[in-house]
Amino acid sequence: MEFARPWLLVLIPLLVAVAWWRSLGGPAAGRLRHPHLALLGSAARGWRVRLVRALPWISCLGVLLLVVAAAGPRQAHRSEDVEGEGIDIVLALDISGSMQSLDFQPLDRLGTAKVVIRDFIAGRPHDQIGLVVFAARAFTQCPLTLDHPILTAFLDEIHVGLIDDGTAIGLGLATAVSRLQKSTSPSRTIILLTDGVNNVPTLEPETAARLAQSFGIRVYAVAVGREGLVPFPVEDPIFGRQVRQVESRIDIPLLRRIADMTGGAMFQATDPQALQNIFKKIDEMEKVRYRTTVSTWYRERMAWFAIPGFALLLAEALLAAAWLRRLP
Repeated sequence: MEFARPWLLVLIPLLVAVAWWRSLGGPAAGRLRHPHLALLGSAARGWRVRLVRALPWISCLGVLLLVVAAAGPRQAHRSEDVEGEGIDIVLALDISGSMQSLDFQPLDRLGTAKVVIRDFIAGRPHDQIGLVVFAARAFTQCPLTLDHPILTAFLDEIHVGLIDDGTAIGLGLATAVSRLQKSTSPSRTIILLTDGVNNVPTLEPETAARLAQSFGIRVYAVAVGREGLVPFPVEDPIFGRQVRQVESRIDIPLLRRIADMTGGAMFQATDPQALQNIFKKIDEMEKVRYRTTVSTWYRERMAWFAIPGFALLLAEALLAAAWLRRLP
């Protein structure tokens, strides 16, 4: 436990002194003149008299608790230097409609990719990892972070239809590059997962690859799925959800050029086990020593002192105005 404003605690001795002074009678204490005081000598003090003398201490304790609350009590979780083997990684994940293909049973392509990515994140606890998603457009789902539970939560929210359909490989790659542009890590990597052909001419993938090359960012391109006829879910207006065979095309030469231009590697996964093996290879290939600082965060404990303090002051006021009220 520590305090954000510890200098306020110097008021505590003053509060105790004031309470002691009030318990002795305070200023202009009431006096009663009587010609035969000896008659009152044997009168016993009741519990109300004793409680009246305790009122200054009740209010003092209440104010004291409020002073402690104002000093900002908090529990600190200290920062620490962490050393490990890791890099800065951005995952650029295709969420176009073709990622619903069912050639990765029991899940579709996107579902399988999310499971494998989740295991990959769990295996690199000291890496800064970010997440970019793309279809017809691209955006950052999660920036680089060491808070992997948050990253995994953002990953779980991804689904086909989050963005207008299309496959903007160039935009997805360029967005991932922008997330690593200011990174100070000695090794910066993008893992690009897609199952299609670039069909959004906003930015050519080769242009984005040259941008990554200029920043020294390595790209591992992963083709998800196989080419040719693959099972795909279709909503039929009469028979409901049906599975039909549709043509799947993946621009393997493009992905290979992107990887070669940036010093990375190109892989193709045709089943869940192959995708897991690819991520294991990338995990083994990308390891460097690094040092980072985990920031301090605080849990405020002001309520622990403020609530009892207000309660004591309220109790003192009610007692003084009712059962223990002094007559003038």
